Formats: sequence, C-alpha cells, structure tokens
Amino acid sequence: MKLQPHRIQQAAVIGAGVMGAAIAAQLANAGIPVTLLDIVLPDNPDRNFLAKQGIQRALKARPAAFMDPARAALITPGNLEDDLKKLGSADWIVEAIIEKLDAKRDLWAKVEPVAKKTAIISSNSSGIPMHLQIEGRSEAFQRRFVGAHFFNPPRYLHLLEVIPTPQTDPEILRAFSSFAEATLGKGIVVANDVPGFVANRIGVYGIVRAMQHMQAAGLTQDEADQLTGPALGRAKSATFRTADLSGLDIIYHVASDLDKATPADEDFSLTDTFRSLVEDKKFLGDKTGSGFYKKTKDEKGKTKILSLNLDTLAYEDRGKVKVAAVETVKGRPLAERVRALYAAEGKEGDFLRGVMNDGFWYAAKMAGHVSDRLQDIDNALKWGFGWEQGPFETMDTLGVQTVIANLEAEGRELPPLLAAMKASGRDAFYAGGETVTPAGEPTPYAAPYFILTDLKKDATKVVKKRAGASVVDLGDGVLLVEWHAKMNALGEDQLRAVQDAHKLVQSMGYAGLVVGNQGENFSAGANLPLILSQAQAEEWDELDDAIKQFQTATTSMRFSPHPCVVAPFGLALGGGCEFSIHADRVVASAETYMGLVEVGVGLIPGGGGTKEMLLRFTDMQQPGQQLGMALLPAVQRAFELIGTAKVSTSALEARKLGFLRDHDTVVMNKNHVLEEAKRAVLDLAPDYVQPVMRQDIPVMGDAAIAAVKSVLYGMKEGGYISPYDHEVSLQLARVLSGGTGNNRAAKVSEQHLLDLEREAFLTLLGKKGTQQRIEHMLKTGKPLRN
Repeated sequence: MKLQPHRIQQAAVIGAGVMGAAIAAQLANAGIPVTLLDIVLPDNPDRNFLAKQGIQRALKARPAAFMDPARAALITPGNLEDDLKKLGSADWIVEAIIEKLDAKRDLWAKVEPVAKKTAIISSNSSGIPMHLQIEGRSEAFQRRFVGAHFFNPPRYLHLLEVIPTPQTDPEILRAFSSFAEATLGKGIVVANDVPGFVANRIGVYGIVRAMQHMQAAGLTQDEADQLTGPALGRAKSATFRTADLSGLDIIYHVASDLDKATPADEDFSLTDTFRSLVEDKKFLGDKTGSGFYKKTKDEKGKTKILSLNLDTLAYEDRGKVKVAAVETVKGRPLAERVRALYAAEGKEGDFLRGVMNDGFWYAAKMAGHVSDRLQDIDNALKWGFGWEQGPFETMDTLGVQTVIANLEAEGRELPPLLAAMKASGRDAFYAGGETVTPAGEPTPYAAPYFILTDLKKDATKVVKKRAGASVVDLGDGVLLVEWHAKMNALGEDQLRAVQDAHKLVQSMGYAGLVVGNQGENFSAGANLPLILSQAQAEEWDELDDAIKQFQTATTSMRFSPHPCVVAPFGLALGGGCEFSIHADRVVASAETYMGLVEVGVGLIPGGGGTKEMLLRFTDMQQPGQQLGMALLPAVQRAFELIGTAKVSTSALEARKLGFLRDHDTVVMNKNHVLEEAKRAVLDLAPDYVQPVMRQDIPVMGDAAIAAVKSVLYGMKEGGYISPYDHEVSLQLARVLSGGTGNNRAAKVSEQHLLDLEREAFLTLLGKKGTQQRIEHMLKTGKPLRN
C-alpha cells in the first residue's frame, strides 16, 4: 500500500479538549475537513455539546488557533455514540482523550471496526507508550498505528513527534510524516517509544536541573531566566516562565513519572521548593494566575510582572533585572554569546555551566535511546522549546572536546557517544556533510529542507554581497535577494541589492528573481532611525531621492523584463509589505503578518503601497462601478486598511484583506517557502511578458476627499482619532482621491499616484507630529497618539 500526502483528504479528531480542538483547528487551517467527536454528557440535551464547545474554545483562543475564523466551518461536531461510523470516511484518525491507558484501549476497540481499512491511526498521548495502547488490536490495525504528539499550541509550535511502534509499517510512517510536514507545516522528529519521547524527556530534565542549580547558586528565577533566555539562544520565556506557561503541576507530574521510569543517575527529582508550590495549589502558573511570576496592574492600569520570593512566597516588584554576564554579551552573535556565557565567572557562570553541562551530558546519554538520530534531538529542542541551537549544535559551537574536558573535570562518566568522540578526537557532531550516529560513527547528513546558510557555504553561490544584503544563486537559473540586517529593516544596502540582482538577471541570462530570506522575519519595514535623522537634518533632496529609489525598487517587482517572486514570512510590514504586493507572484508562509503600518509613525505608505491597494480594490469593482461615486467603496476600503494600520494575523487573512491575490501561494511550512518561490519563478519564466504601468486608473478627485473629510470630522469630534491622526488621514485621502482638482470621471497613471505618495510622505515627514511619533516608536516600540 502506498499512501501519498494528498491522499489524507479527510480527518477525524477524538477528544474536543484543549489539545483535540486545537489539532482540529490546525487541520482546518490546512484545508482538511475534520470530524470532531467527544462523549455525550448525560444531562445535556445537546449530544454534541462538548465538540461544539471545543470549536468555540478554539475560536476564542489567544493566540488564535484558526488562521481564519471561517475555517471553523471545516470542522463537523459529533459524539462517540451517534457518530462513530463517521470515522469510516476519515483518512487519518487522531485521539486526544484523557491520559489513561484503559480509556485509550477501550477507544481503539471501538474505532477499529468502523475505521477505513487504509486510514492512519494516531494517538496524541504525551506519555503513555504507543505499543501499550494497541495491545490486543489486529495486525492490520497495528501496522497503521503511529504516535503523533503535537505540542501546544499546535498552530504555533513547529514540533510534531512521530512515534512508530515495532509493528508500524515503514511506508505508513513515511506517508504520514510527509503529510504532516508538507500539509500541516510541522517539523517532524521521529521518536522512539520510550517515556517522555524526545522533547519532554530532555526539556523537562533541563527545567528540573535548572531549579536545582538556581537554588545552589543562590540566584532568583529572574536572574536564571535572563541567563537561560535569548542571550543563550533560547526562548524569551526561558526556564521558569516556560514552567508557568506549561503549568507547574504538569511539570511536576511529568517529572515524577519520568523519575519513576528512568534510572537513578538521570535524577528527575524535584526540589522541595518546587514540590511545595505545587502542593499549595495556588502557584501553578498561568492557569492559577500565580506561579514563579504574577501579572498585575499598577495604578495607571499598566501591566507589571511580579516575581515570587521563593523564601517568603510573597510577590515582589524587582523591576527590570540585569545580569552582568548577560549585559556583557548583548548585541554579539549567538556563537560569541554562547562561548562567553559558558566561560562566565562567579555564581552566574557556575549556574550556567551546571545547566549547560547537565543538558549536554543528558542529550548525549539519550542519543540512540529517545531517537536514533542526533538531529532529531536537536530539532526537538529547537521546534518544541524555541531554541536557536539544539544541544549537539551548541556543543559544536563550544568545541566538543572542550565540553568533554569540562564534564570529566566535574567527575562525570561520559556517555558512550561522548566517549567515542573523545577517542576519535572529533571536535564537532556536524561537519563536512556528515554527522555521527549515537555510537559516534560518521554518517552522511542532509538537512530535511533547503537551508540557505548551507548553500552559502559554497562561496561561488554568493554572487554579490553587501553588509545588509546578498545576491545568491539558488541554482536552475534563479537568483535570490537575501536581506540580513536587524529585523531586515530596509535601507540603502537592501535596495541596492535589488538593483544588483535585476542587472545580473539580465546580463547573465538568469530566469528570474526571488526576494526572501530565512531570518526571524521577512522585513519589519523602513529604516526609521535613518529616515528620522535625515528629516531632522532637513535633507529633503536626499530624502526625495531615497523615496524615488524605494519606489523604483518596490515597483521593479512587477515591471522588470523577468519574473519576480517575493517570499514573505513572519513580519512583512510597511516596506516589506510593499515589496510583496508588487511582486508578480507571492509565495507566503501561512504565518505571515502583513500590513501597511506607516500611519503609526505619522506617515503613509510611500513605496507604492497606497497606490497598489487603491488599484486592487478599484479593479475588484464590477464594470460600470468604476466611475464617480461608485468608486467610493474601493476608496473607503483602501482608506480603512491603511488608515487603521491593519495587520493580518495569517496569510489566509492577508488574502481576505487584499494583500494577497487568488493566484498567490500560501505554504503551511515556513521551511519550504524559498523552494516554492524558486519553483514559481521557473513556472512564470517561459511565457513571461513584461508588464507596463497602468495609465487608466479611475479616481474620484475632490469628491473622495469630501467624503473622507465628513467621516473624519465625526471621528475627531467623537474622540475616536487624535488631532494628528486627522492630519495624517487627510494626506492619505489626498493620494487615494488621485489629488485635488480632479473631477469624478478622471483617470490617472500609476506614476501620478506614486508622485502623490512621495509628496505626502515628505510633507508629513517635515512635520513635528510625525517626528515625535517616530521618536516615540524607536524609544518605546509603541505608537504615540498625539
């Protein structure tokens, strides 16, 4: 039997609790129809109440479980008494019920007779061994069974642990993994069927050991989180905020279960302090509102984070905690930070080395036990806990032999993997296209998806390089413009790299161009510090020229003699959005947060964004509705979108808002965006015809400005907008109207609208109100309502 990813066309989720409903929502996000079943409540007349409640919970979840609330319509609620036979139409059935072995076994006994004979069967259990669940089931059922452990929330956490049993058909494992990776957008880690699997086994061990080291070093949880957070390349929630998010009781139960199921030398024992917090039942983390930290509000209504004094159990306002070891490495590359922190002195260094060495020793000990591949362990920690590097990658950064020497100096017995590395003298787990097996033997290594940094190791692939951007040969005749500045703010380097690439495409005969990268975000917009400094220095000619260059760069995505595809993900704001909306084609990650947000800093989109959205919404009007007052809905839609700085919460919403068009592509797995963008260029290239700028855009002229002024007057009088909001909005209205002095039947060119944009942008930039807004944004990260 050969199952392809597209063969999983319908799914069923059993259990409509927090996880079950969220898994159903992610399936719906991917366009997969889902049947969601739960038990019948005896005293409730609505027999589908729990399933419906689960859907409503997912719709209300924050962060949002659905990429588009309309996708909830793909979920059909039901119950396990009346609708069990509906499982017969599902290509994949996943269980997310209570964590009790008998309950799961009873469920599978009911599912097997009604399930499709080709359906893949899965459990989302986080701790109950998969092989125990299917005891007594038929051989055919066991061959189609594979664990599928999602991490919460399933939409946002990339990790999916796939756990085969000895009976699982390898073809089922391959087909399901391919489906989950490509269609659901998950990062697949193949885990062995052992307690805790991979991520929780190693991650919870790290939390437990960090608590022990923190108390031994005499640190507070605030200091420990500073040391084990972003400075070390780990999530902002670090260690103890992560415990609050997970629930201290959950950590307690998982650690206690693992302590019973693992050898004594692994030491999952919890400190007396941790146990007392759980036993008190008030300090369970976010679920009780109090844990290691507690959110409160001051007298002005501003949120404050209080820290629990672990001696007195009273909450304290410790302000912004600064740790010397962290302060000294700020702004440095990750590798330099990791090396410096590992070598830090004093109690901070003692704590960090203790935590890191525990993690290194345990990861090496687990190699071959929790998973047969080192990269699966690294990926589990990166995708499940938000680390930038896994434990083996971090050891490579430090030098494996250095780590081994430190472990031996502490009197530790080396796990077999590290003993083999010591004997071989090898100083890295990953090198030269190889990694090592858990026995320390070299083996070929290929990343599961395209990694740009790996391609760039071949220096010939970097065709042109600037400090903030590069032009890279992706192969097959496609060039990539890669931005790699902080937040990928758009300045001279980024724009010149686009010009470089266009010239190279034409002079060297390339097929076309992709604009994209594999950083944290596609682009957060223009370089505001540079713009502000030029405005304050009154360098108006230079700014006018810079805006012209910016418009030339964004519009070149459409008006070049070769196809241009933009590949946004994460934040695509301001100029990042303007580059995207001008592309011949957009290939966007499903998690793309796109918007024209310039009004927040007292500006309007100046790179063609205002022009483009007006043009799009005008073109959506029916023939006969593109003249006079019939155009007003298009103007209003563009005005509302830009004037409220609306940002999409996903690529699906970006399509509804108008930032993406029907022919643009949404890719569920961010790691595949560049590959898909390259494919789109090659699809467009053979028959590509260079577009020309439009000359026939209908505008409303003074009638549009009058209509907008009327609305703005009411909003200003009602206190809905500030005086300076009013001023910015009038400039926006002027561009969307096509300028003053036009009658209702006027038609203008795209260049005319671009010129109006540039004029409005410069006018606003020269005003004190805009400069105050930019200064405030740079200082606080929040908009100023002046």
